[in-house]
Amino acid sequence: MKTTIAALAAVAVWSSAAVAQTPPVRKVGLVDYVKAGHAGVTRDLLAAAERMPEADYAFKPSKMREARTYAAVIAHAADGMFDACARAKGVANPHPDVEKTLTAKTPIVKALAESIALCNDVFSSLTDQTAQEYVRQGPAEVPRIAALMGLLAHNAEMYGISTVYLRAKNLVPPASERR
Repeated sequence: MKTTIAALAAVAVWSSAAVAQTPPVRKVGLVDYVKAGHAGVTRDLLAAAERMPEADYAFKPSKMREARTYAAVIAHAADGMFDACARAKGVANPHPDVEKTLTAKTPIVKALAESIALCNDVFSSLTDQTAQEYVRQGPAEVPRIAALMGLLAHNAEMYGISTVYLRAKNLVPPASERR
């Protein structure tokens, strides 16, 4: 019995010492979290666009007519960023219809990089105050942060889709390579 009590006391002392040594948890606000999410997903999306060889930009993993080519997946991501970030910034879309007008790797990667640059400007200027300002989203107005979170979700979806195409061509997706 004395041994059990001594063991429990030792565990209690050891665990309280371990807790005392744990560094404080850093709290990350919504705006900073969204900024970090944008940086990560756009880094991976651009790397995925660059990774696929030019010859495979016309590749579709399915014979379905509705399936996009790899070029269309990446161009669609650029379209989404140009549209959402132009609206969030309150300017005209500088490059509408990327998916409908571009099919080759070099101009699509360039358009993607330009759309990311536009969004970088929007995300970097985001504050707690501007995050709450309303912007147009379809037939409604939503807080800027909500529109940008929707864009993050869309970009993550497009990156996820691009990984299927890359793996079908025996290429390791950028985020998987870092593991």
